[in-house]
Amino acid sequence: MVVPGPVLIAPDKFKGSLTAPQVAEAVAAGLRRARPDAQVRLAPVADGGDGTVQAALASGYAPIPVRVAGPVGEPVDTEIAISGDTAVVELASASGLALLDPEELAPLAASSEGTGEAILMALDAGARTVVLGVGGSASTDGGAGMLTVLGARVLDAADNPLPPGGGPLSRVATVDLSGLDPRLAETEFILASDVDNPLLGERGAAHVYGPQKGADPEQVRFLDEALGNWSRAVLAAGGRDVAEQPGAGAAGGVGYGALAVLGARMRPGVDVILELIDFDRQLEGAGLVIIGEGAIDEQTLHGKGPAGVAARAREAGVPVVAIAGRCDLTPERLREAGVEAAYALTDIEPDPQRCIREAATLLVDLGERLAQNHL
Repeated sequence: MVVPGPVLIAPDKFKGSLTAPQVAEAVAAGLRRARPDAQVRLAPVADGGDGTVQAALASGYAPIPVRVAGPVGEPVDTEIAISGDTAVVELASASGLALLDPEELAPLAASSEGTGEAILMALDAGARTVVLGVGGSASTDGGAGMLTVLGARVLDAADNPLPPGGGPLSRVATVDLSGLDPRLAETEFILASDVDNPLLGERGAAHVYGPQKGADPEQVRFLDEALGNWSRAVLAAGGRDVAEQPGAGAAGGVGYGALAVLGARMRPGVDVILELIDFDRQLEGAGLVIIGEGAIDEQTLHGKGPAGVAARAREAGVPVVAIAGRCDLTPERLREAGVEAAYALTDIEPDPQRCIREAATLLVDLGERLAQNHL
């Protein structure tokens, strides 16, 4: 089989193993080992969660190193990405759950302050459009930490500033937004997320995502009530009435803070990233698209990066194949989703731990096998 055009390799990360750019490089090495003359384009993607900044950097954005407060206050070194007056800020790398050891989880005290610090640094760098990729948050603070850093005051009944975290929001009496950085009013915020949860209730930030951040059932109920208190105080301060809006519950309610106070516009994360990396231009003339992520399953087909890439490829009439750590979908289900075939590390290595440890090496082998069958 001869592919009539370049191969576009556009995977998401293999979580816990390789970044999206590393996955793309390994697959490309395998293709070239089997077909040295193969034309290859790399376009690693993300869906708004961790890996969002890396996808922007891989497409030509410039990195700006930043040091911010992590979810429980410890310093975290990360980076934002900038091109012209557009910056990409990734919550997961500043306020993310993956930054904490399992014994360090702090469901009531973890904060989004570091994300606010990263936004300030983006403004300092001249950004007037900020893409805020949310996902993987360690906190359930409704975005209060982020907004406090940006100039809001969150006060108790005695007009004392509340400490960080979602728990103290049970005591919020007033919110003062008059001190917000004036540059925020001149900045467009795009909330990049694949989450459609509201802020409150059974589908809200605390109930759905609190347990994975260490909250027990009693703490989940407490946090949900605290977020309700927070949203009423924000509304009284002049914030937008968006608690029920899809995405308000994203990232422990950081979505709510961005929508209610920063005037953010929410868009599916993968669509935002595909625009940032000029994916449609890279797709032009391609003869095959390779999508991928660590585990391809039903969740992959609902708003995740690979599904977004596959949809764009199908619209352009370009065939799609997938690579993965493991694939839980039947060939029939894959074809329904527009994917001709899937190649998984578990096809060539049954030991899952070795698949994680040696993912790069195994992906080269998998890329070679894919090339033999499709190029």
